[in-house]
Amino acid sequence: MALLNFRRKETPANEGADSPEVEAFLKDYSIEVMPRTAEKVEDFTALLPAGTRVYIAHIEGTPIEDMVATAKRLNDDGFNVMPHFPARIIKDRATLTDWIARYQGEADVEQALLLAGGVVTPHGDFSDSMQLMETGLFDKAGFKRLHVAGHPEGNRDIDTDGTRLKVDEALKWKNDFQTRTDAEMAIATQFAFEAQPIIEWADSLKHAGITLPVHIGIAGPAKLQTLIKFAIACGVGPSLKVLQKRAMDVTKLLLPYEPTDVVRELALHKAANPDFNVSHVHFFPLGGIKTNANWAIENGGASAQPAKPAT
Repeated sequence: MALLNFRRKETPANEGADSPEVEAFLKDYSIEVMPRTAEKVEDFTALLPAGTRVYIAHIEGTPIEDMVATAKRLNDDGFNVMPHFPARIIKDRATLTDWIARYQGEADVEQALLLAGGVVTPHGDFSDSMQLMETGLFDKAGFKRLHVAGHPEGNRDIDTDGTRLKVDEALKWKNDFQTRTDAEMAIATQFAFEAQPIIEWADSLKHAGITLPVHIGIAGPAKLQTLIKFAIACGVGPSLKVLQKRAMDVTKLLLPYEPTDVVRELALHKAANPDFNVSHVHFFPLGGIKTNANWAIENGGASAQPAKPAT
């Protein structure tokens, strides 16, 4: 099985941009930005269709003012804005209340991705997303949708033994939270590069009774060196070994990575198994937002018809 596709010509014509399965799978994809990367995009409406869900990653040290300003800009442009709420960088309940109020009052935000966050030591009272959910503040504020993090290859920050016991137990808790509340929820995952482990992980959730739909993380087109750097920083699992092996080949090191193969394999699996619980694609634009958006357009995503012609 091909893990990575580095040359567009390796993808048969009838399985690439013209594939109805890929087009259906990419429908309503989402994408992630940060305030500093969003600043580099002059006009999002020239790249993404109105209504696209845009996550805003909250990296440690980013002022809440920058996060809210980015959310307001994107909301004003007609996008569904979903900022991150990293538990470990939120000092206390008062801070969380303030953030929610700012997002709602200034940017009309009504959905959020709740996660532990990438820092080791919590800055205050919260250490995981479940504690954020238990405050009841999102429900009180009328948030309509809450997404939580998923890890197809596990998370060694949580399960240091390399298993998925703790992360899977947390997903069961979050699944139960959905059943006893009015929250509309989904799992947004870390990116991965191989289809079969993703399929097996998603199936294992279903067998465990976890019914939350999965928005699978996919790394957008990027230089291999860039991808390896982000994969290390994000704690990507076995996929990292694949990238490092590829990097040993100088000819492939100089070629850009594109997620053609993994998206196509997942799309074909979804077409053959309509009850497959991966419902959406969530892009991490590691090689740039414009590059990722153009890849989606070229590969027939239904979300890829921009509101106006790109210039």
